[in-house]
Amino acid sequence: MRIVERNVYVGPSLYAHFPVIKLVLDLGALEAWPTGKLGAAYVDALVAALPGLQEHGCSYRVPGGFIRRMRGDAEDPDGTWLGHVMEHVAIELQNISGENVTFGKTRSIDGQPGVYTVVYEYEQRDQGIEAGELALKLLCSLLPAELRPADVVPEDWDWAEARDGFIRYAQRRALGPSTASLVKAAVERDIPWLRLNEQSLIQLGHGRYQQRIQATVTGRTSYIAVELAQDKEETNKILANCGLPVPRQELVRSADRAVRAAERLGYPVVTKPYNGNHGRGISIGLKTPDEVRAGFAAAQEHSSSVIVETYLNGEDHRLLVVGGELIAATKRTPGRVIGDGTHTVKQLVDIVNQDPRRGIGHEKVMTRIELDAQADMMLTRQGLTVDSVPAAGQEVLLRSTANLSTGGTATDVTDIIHPDNREMAVRAVTAIGLDVGGVDFLCPDISESYKAAANAGAGICEINAAPGFRMHVAPSEGTPRDAAGPVIDMLFPPGTPSRVPIAAITGTNGKTTTSRMLAHITKMAGYTPGLTTTDGVYIDGQRTVEGDMTGPVATRMVLADPKIDMAVLEVARGGLLRAGMGVPFVNVGAVLNVKSDHLGMKGIDTLEQLAEVKRIIVEVAKDCAVLNADDENVIRMSAHTDAKHLCYVTTNPEHAVVREHIRAGGRACALEAGVNGQMITLYDKGRHIPLMWTHLIPATLEGRAMHNVQNAMFAAALAFSLDIKLDAIRQGLRTFDTTFFQAPGRMNVYDEHPFKVIFDYAHNAHAVGVMADLAQRLDVRGRRIVVVAGPGDRRDEDIRDIARAVAGRFDHYICRRDDGLRGRASDEVPNMIAAVLRAQGVREDQITIIPDEQEAIDHALRMGQFGDLLLVFADALTRSWKQVTKFRPEGAVAQAAPAMASTPKAAAEGGDSGSEDRHRNPLSDDGALLASGFVRDERGLRFVGEASD
Repeated sequence: MRIVERNVYVGPSLYAHFPVIKLVLDLGALEAWPTGKLGAAYVDALVAALPGLQEHGCSYRVPGGFIRRMRGDAEDPDGTWLGHVMEHVAIELQNISGENVTFGKTRSIDGQPGVYTVVYEYEQRDQGIEAGELALKLLCSLLPAELRPADVVPEDWDWAEARDGFIRYAQRRALGPSTASLVKAAVERDIPWLRLNEQSLIQLGHGRYQQRIQATVTGRTSYIAVELAQDKEETNKILANCGLPVPRQELVRSADRAVRAAERLGYPVVTKPYNGNHGRGISIGLKTPDEVRAGFAAAQEHSSSVIVETYLNGEDHRLLVVGGELIAATKRTPGRVIGDGTHTVKQLVDIVNQDPRRGIGHEKVMTRIELDAQADMMLTRQGLTVDSVPAAGQEVLLRSTANLSTGGTATDVTDIIHPDNREMAVRAVTAIGLDVGGVDFLCPDISESYKAAANAGAGICEINAAPGFRMHVAPSEGTPRDAAGPVIDMLFPPGTPSRVPIAAITGTNGKTTTSRMLAHITKMAGYTPGLTTTDGVYIDGQRTVEGDMTGPVATRMVLADPKIDMAVLEVARGGLLRAGMGVPFVNVGAVLNVKSDHLGMKGIDTLEQLAEVKRIIVEVAKDCAVLNADDENVIRMSAHTDAKHLCYVTTNPEHAVVREHIRAGGRACALEAGVNGQMITLYDKGRHIPLMWTHLIPATLEGRAMHNVQNAMFAAALAFSLDIKLDAIRQGLRTFDTTFFQAPGRMNVYDEHPFKVIFDYAHNAHAVGVMADLAQRLDVRGRRIVVVAGPGDRRDEDIRDIARAVAGRFDHYICRRDDGLRGRASDEVPNMIAAVLRAQGVREDQITIIPDEQEAIDHALRMGQFGDLLLVFADALTRSWKQVTKFRPEGAVAQAAPAMASTPKAAAEGGDSGSEDRHRNPLSDDGALLASGFVRDERGLRFVGEASD
């Protein structure tokens, strides 16, 4: 049994709309050994190792259901297979480490006996991965020796040690209790968050609306206030000047001076580091010079300067102040045991640690007490050892401070704190200047005023920046307090925005151009957009990161940028299959088309499977799903969205579904014919909104580039659904063109040579065919020449389809390959294309094979004559574009002035004979279509046939 593949999905994916891990697990010979055959001893051993599995309901959906599945019954004696068991173990391991995850599913892979896809939920990435690895070891360790896979479980492996090690590993990487409570409070208020490092630095909110926290320090916390709080001497002076109760203290740098200071102040005294925290290095109740010297040494481990101060009498209290208001008060008791006259100190500690509320680190509300060096020191002071038997009722302190992280306990006293003490805490934190602060206040009775005789000797011993919330959120006793909520409300007062609008665009072709168009429109509307595309991340129109940035990493970059107030995400198939989406939902999602590309890769073999991947965008769209009504695979996605609105986009004004959708009050973007050409038109709630003539959009080459007409329609529909004003949409489309600067590799036109060059990145048959169609629509006085290629990692049939898309449409064909061979021979792709061209009737003298891209483009440019059209399909975009623009024609060609007719070929021939076919759609027949799976609801018409099957 082994893990052969792993994917970590950070957001919505094929498997769930939340973070999950997918393992491909090969059981090997263990496929023949389901749990029923392994027997009751195996199941019992597993349950003994992880008792929490008894609470898993599995398909029975009641506690004990999973155990029942493993044991099997008369109807199903096989039980279940180890892939399914591993799913549940990985989930339970995360649960015992403090996470709350429940989801999982396991499926066998068709055609691969013994190979399973195991999917389970996670909260922290590294913890989730390690849970899978540990689950594998545990399951293998319990197998009989003859079935145990080699090299999976080390010989000296111990389950209890591995379990505790995993819990500690998880806690080192998990958010601390204070940070976790703040994140939880943010989520409850629908405020998004991002973890910015492996510790506790968190971004709350997106883009320009973001606020940052690190533990309980906020982005608004004064640096001076934090420095003051750490400077215990200055803090003492400031509070004393305010008339607040504080101990007398002296700062020393040697043990001898510490003793002299103690003698001046009067015993007992406290020693503590000058700038320590979390109770580290503090010694209290020191009564002799030797104890002071020992306390000085302990404090000096954390700071070169040590404070000696008078000992304050009473119980230790932490008072939490947020935004000038006391939120919680907690009495803290140091780690201790109470003697019973029978058990030793060590045995008493073991008994205390059996409390189910105690765990490792921050795993539970209380931490286990450890018998370490500090405990030994405290026992020595009390004349005891770990083997002493304390008298019944005798209190044995094992810590000098009351921190929960060292085994202390916390009792909530918020409801009984005296108003004077409440006011004192607020004044103290305000005096230091903290927005979030903790006051360490010692007094015999918190319900009495600090001014009362009952609290003689009471005082503030410390002000804490970044106070821990654990004791308030989950006290050992008393009422839990919402310590985090007020912090979030302070950072995001009611009505304050925290999210930026997010638009996501996917499809086989056109998504980059549409994304760029939409980002340009939003910029014209006054927004500062963040854009992810196949060539980089753009912030406000400037590329900040280069490369294919269409996955969740790029999404995170955009949403973390403090400038942006709009996010436009190009989402590619590869990113969805590899890691899912980078956000749990989007405001507006669009699917442009589903065409044959990348089939046969990563388990996606059919158009239907590819549509399921791209459908994720629609499934997580909240406000509007924008769908291509002219693509049968896309329009059916309307059955899978809960978005408030459906917006269909069609170039066919006679589309039956869209017509009925509009009549039902639905939203749509349609292309309609008029006296002046074709008009992009919006419909919404019965409104008819003529938006723009297509010939006024530069990117459409006066309306002839139909693929960019469609891209402009999608951009308009998306912008409209983002509540962008119509004038801004029009201005954006009017000022967006297909220059290499605005849309590299997307129908870039170069007119500076005596011939025209159209430069495009198309890399699948549909996209190549669209560009070939455009070349036919242009009236060319000379020849049409094409430089064509296909990516080496595509199927042979895909490369042949590319060749068929251009065959018979050009006067000369130059066949090349990409720089990256992707597993093919250097001339394999161009020869394959050439062979198809010949089979399609292209003459041999019309075909030139030049494998190298630069040489092929150079040959095409040198072939170019006055009036020719060169269609160049490029791969290395920047390099190839420079090659086109820097080329200098020679001889007679150089002397000829560029002159290209711009009228469409069809118009010159008296009409477009293909117009009827172009607008025909298999979903356009009245009556039959409306009875074949489409229903009317409050959003218009949507397909439900698949959903009801």
